[in-house]
Amino acid sequence: MCDVRFPASRAELAALAVGDEVTLSGEFYTARDATHARLTELLERDGVLPFDLAGATLFYAGPTPPRAGRPAGAIGPTTAKRMDAWTPQLLSAGIVAMIGKGARSQDVADACAATGSVYFAAVGGAAALLARHVTSMEPVAWPELGAEALFLVTLDRLPAFVAIDARGEDLYAAARREWRS
Repeated sequence: MCDVRFPASRAELAALAVGDEVTLSGEFYTARDATHARLTELLERDGVLPFDLAGATLFYAGPTPPRAGRPAGAIGPTTAKRMDAWTPQLLSAGIVAMIGKGARSQDVADACAATGSVYFAAVGGAAALLARHVTSMEPVAWPELGAEALFLVTLDRLPAFVAIDARGEDLYAAARREWRS
């Protein structure tokens, strides 16, 4: 298992292979459905990602307010497939990686291959435990969205695995093929 530090370049991410177990450390932006819709609206209007997101990683999560002396009460991955419609456009605009849970579409795997981006899968259902990996959290935009607002979170060794690598190899698709054979 290796610790991948963020921000990371696509060249650094290219060394990862589908199925690799990793820990993720550094700065990440949380983004769920409502944030994705707003990001792509701004991207289409202005031609660039807002909030200095070029080169960033999106964590598909909605953190809960701080509690018990921690920066986040709970933070866990949400179902990534819900973001698939926006993902190719965001990767082409400069997002380098994503963290979520569950399988992605072939369009997302193709976009990862085309851009050299990576999709990390984290374990769902353990948001209170995963919050222990958050060392800081600050709102960036759209606080009216509550947990779906854009937050900058700093993570320390969040456990995950490479579900789609920079070559577009897809762990979930491979598992489905293996299961059917």
